[in-house]
Amino acid sequence: MVNSSILIGIAGGTGSGKTSIANYLLKQFGNDELIVIEQDSYYKDNSNLSMDERNQQNFDHPEAIDIQLFNKQLESLLDGKPVKIPIYDFSNHNRIEKFQLVKPTKIIIIEGILTLHFESLRKLMDIKVFVDVPDKIRFKRRLSRDIKKRGRTLMSVTNQYENTVYPMYKQFVEPSKYFADIIITGGAENKEAIDMLINNINILL
Repeated sequence: MVNSSILIGIAGGTGSGKTSIANYLLKQFGNDELIVIEQDSYYKDNSNLSMDERNQQNFDHPEAIDIQLFNKQLESLLDGKPVKIPIYDFSNHNRIEKFQLVKPTKIIIIEGILTLHFESLRKLMDIKVFVDVPDKIRFKRRLSRDIKKRGRTLMSVTNQYENTVYPMYKQFVEPSKYFADIIITGGAENKEAIDMLINNINILL
């Protein structure tokens, strides 16, 4: 199969700036040339679980991801076919009945903490990127985001970070850095590294 698109994976810890970098690239290339697909869209369907059971799920573990569907839909996009991507509701920890119809573009970006963890995803990628930011900065960003946007409390965010987010980062996310073609230290502020990524994309185009 000859891919009709370029696939770029952007990984890194929570709060590292993955989304900001992806959005920066989106502004540079435009909606007609580039789409961003979030790993979070592929959390497994939890409709068979109670709300209490859903709340106990470890969403930072690779097993939380529906990797079969993720792979299948990426392969379809790279083959020039549109896909129906699930929409995930974080308040209920489950997919909603609606979906997002996504059509192939020249550049496809997948971003999420575990995008470089899965070998099956890495095999599809043309460029692998890891965003490397100190833990203290990532925690502050996560804290601010979850309190402002997700209605979380300081204690709940801190407990989750200490009990699952940070341990999973050390076990699964950080080791995936060694698969990266480009490491962006400091996040979206590192314009020099992002410009290098853009140059690599233009070469592939």
